[in-house]
Amino acid sequence: MGWRLLTQDKSPALVARGRLRDVCDYHRHRYQQGVPEGVHDLPPGVALPLESNLVFMNGVSFTKGCYVGQELTARTHHTGVIRKRLFPVQLLGPLPEGGITPGTTVLTESGQAVGKFRAGQGDVGLALLHSEKIKGPLHIRTTESGRVALTASVPDWWPTATK
Repeated sequence: MGWRLLTQDKSPALVARGRLRDVCDYHRHRYQQGVPEGVHDLPPGVALPLESNLVFMNGVSFTKGCYVGQELTARTHHTGVIRKRLFPVQLLGPLPEGGITPGTTVLTESGQAVGKFRAGQGDVGLALLHSEKIKGPLHIRTTESGRVALTASVPDWWPTATK
């Protein structure tokens, strides 16, 4: 997933082959890799840890004591069935002036809902989608440009069993 170093030193020589980038580059890379961060990507009361792939990043413990949502998380983990996941998406075509609104429904070509756009920057973002329906053509309806096509991908860093 890469590295992020916060420093007051302006020199990229701190890390071999390091390059200075701005925060927009960081978020773009993060979205392309399917890594959620903060309340925009993981809205409180809406985002579930397993659907958000937090177990892949060691963000969920199945041995720790009590935490909010533990019973649902443990039950879902042990059944082995996670129908929806947070996928990185690439938006294709002209985008509306203000981008895609978080919570916008993602549709199949026939108009069936397959999930919701969660967050993004420019032509990349994250969407919570039904795993079995990401292969076909997907799109989002917008008021300005009518329709924006999108493709979902499975990141290379995900465990092989989930791909």
